[in-house]
Formats: sequence, C-alpha cells, structure tokens
Amino acid sequence: MAQYTITYFPVRARSQSVRFLLADQGCEWKEDVVPIEPWYQGKDDRKKSMAFGQLPMFTDGDFRLFQSNAILRYLARKHYLYGKNDKEAALIDMVNDGAEDLRIKFFRFFFQEWDTGKEKYMEEMPDLLSPFERILSKNSSGFLVGSTISFADYSLLDVLYNHVAVAPDCLKSFPLLQAYYDMMVSRPKLKVYLESEDHKNCPMHPARTL
Repeated sequence: MAQYTITYFPVRARSQSVRFLLADQGCEWKEDVVPIEPWYQGKDDRKKSMAFGQLPMFTDGDFRLFQSNAILRYLARKHYLYGKNDKEAALIDMVNDGAEDLRIKFFRFFFQEWDTGKEKYMEEMPDLLSPFERILSKNSSGFLVGSTISFADYSLLDVLYNHVAVAPDCLKSFPLLQAYYDMMVSRPKLKVYLESEDHKNCPMHPARTL
C-alpha cells in the first residue's frame, strides 16, 4: 500500500514535479482528487485545515506537508536527491528557485493571459529559457548540478514539459536543453509514467486540451 498521498485538483500544475520525482524514484502514491469549483466557492471544509488554505497537500503516513517546493525538498532528503555536499545543495536550491520563477511566469500566462498575452510570451520565451542552457553548459554530467539527478531536475523538467506543450519547437535553438529534455523523458520509470493513463488523464488546464 502506498504511504504517499497527493491531495490536489485534477490538473498537473503545482503537483507535477512531485509526481515526476516519485515516478522516477519508483515510488507509489495515491491521488486524492479535489474538485475545483467547490474548493474555490468555499464549499470544501478541508480548506480550513490546510496550513495556508492552499493545495497541494502531501502526506507521508500521518505526516502532512504543504507548499510544492517544500514537498520536493522533503522528498529530496529522503531519496538522496539533494547533492553530495553543502555547495551542491546550495546550487540545487538556486536552480530550483530559477525554475520556480519561470514556472510562475508560465502559469500567469497560461492560466490568466492565454488569450491576451500569448504572442508576447512566445517572443520572450528564448530569453526565459537561455539561463538554463548556460547552466547545463557548465556541468558535463547532463544534469543541472553535480554528477547525479536532483530534485531541481524534476522541477525544470516540469517547466520544460509545459513549454514544449504550448510551443513544440521552443527548445530547437537550445541544443543542451533539448538533449536534457530528451534524456529526462526517456528515463525508464519516468517514460512509463508519461505514457500512463494516470498522466494522460490529468490535464495541464481543466478546460483546455494540449
């Protein structure tokens, strides 16, 4: 029986990097799906018990945790995905924060400005992605930091996956990012998850098919 549970809406969004990490590490988890409308209409009493009145919620047995990046860091410590020393850990935090900045920009465009800001976002996309190309150029392992995968890699994969979904050729001018993306989605356990019905039936947007 899975000891992990993700409580979230029926979309990828803030829980997807966590799912990528769990899938790639061979972990099982349950999905506790929360209907969107009752939650935002204040009709779901569980909201009052959440630390910040927000989802996702992650449970490990009887331990509850909120905030998606805190969840990633918790799992990184449990599954040895936080680098080999303090300096690597600091760099992993740095890159993950950079991926989070880009995630926020993407979500603002995708969920709030799809009809009005798509052209502008597409124009800005190369500048938004280029820092990660530079980071990869300084590390010969193929991962973002050090010689092994870290939780920041799952975070960046989530961000790249979203961008490729809306702009399939967005990595064409970034050979290292393209190779990185191809490598990540080809990891055997991740590939199985990405091809699963659980993934396919969980959309990026509740009302938009991509």
